[in-house]
Amino acid sequence: MKYLAILLLGCSLSLSAQIPAGKKVISSLYVYDLASGKSELILTEKRHFEAPNWSRDGKFLLINAYGKLEKISPKGEKLGELNTGSVAKANNDHGYSFDGKSLYISSAKAEIKEHTSFIYKVGSEGGSPVQLTPLTPSYWHGVSPDGKTIVYCAARNGNYDIYSMSSNGGDEIRLTTTDGLDDGPEYSPDGKYIYINSYRSGMMQIWRMKADGSDPEQMTFDAHSNWFAHIAPTNKVATIITYMEDQKQAHPFGHQVKLRLLDLKTKEVKDLTEAFYGGQGTINVPSWSPDGKKFAYVRYALEDL
Repeated sequence: MKYLAILLLGCSLSLSAQIPAGKKVISSLYVYDLASGKSELILTEKRHFEAPNWSRDGKFLLINAYGKLEKISPKGEKLGELNTGSVAKANNDHGYSFDGKSLYISSAKAEIKEHTSFIYKVGSEGGSPVQLTPLTPSYWHGVSPDGKTIVYCAARNGNYDIYSMSSNGGDEIRLTTTDGLDDGPEYSPDGKYIYINSYRSGMMQIWRMKADGSDPEQMTFDAHSNWFAHIAPTNKVATIITYMEDQKQAHPFGHQVKLRLLDLKTKEVKDLTEAFYGGQGTINVPSWSPDGKKFAYVRYALEDL
């Protein structure tokens, strides 16, 4: 299958560049209920949207589509775009601070033709974002519970690693130094750990480390490519997305995946969904409801143009 552009390692490449030639995407937004163990379809559209966040007040889901951010109610009602000013090329790495007051957006710049991504901060109600990262590519994935520090995946000198920075901008601090891709950094709700996915073992697995990057600890150990640990507000479990076939260091769109639940104490993993067509865009960012009882994700399908 030929793609319209080369897949980027792990961090977000424009999904339009990964759609098979001659095909159009159908996107379906689901909400999974932990108590019932069932997924509820709330919205299906013949267009490409990605990466739902759940607002901290629980009133809406935030997705990205065609470089913009849109609000969708938990029942699937379209609530309009969020104003992000001049930031109009958002990718699927975005999310809220723990207190719900700030929103972080990863976005390219219209004046730069090459693929790139910078991190911006804006009030949760929208407005004119402030650019935080001077270097590119940089992809936001997490913010500390106290709101003082962001963590992100960035390519510097040809290697993707985890970096941190003040949530008001400033110098970046490199937290990982292993060869290969480290991606998807996300703080635990108590601020003790940063969870990542890493290729350091030769298979993409979930790891965690202390907030300063020390004492890395492997959390998953199977023969699948495991990505993006999103920690529940309870701090007891995390959702992960698992590719049914080894994808090495890539996180592509359009493959068979399933969502699983990782017990953060026992490291046991159990299936939540059957395998479905997804990948990049399905659950890149934190998508738990504020009460930790549900989470949102996206499934995809293709049709001929």
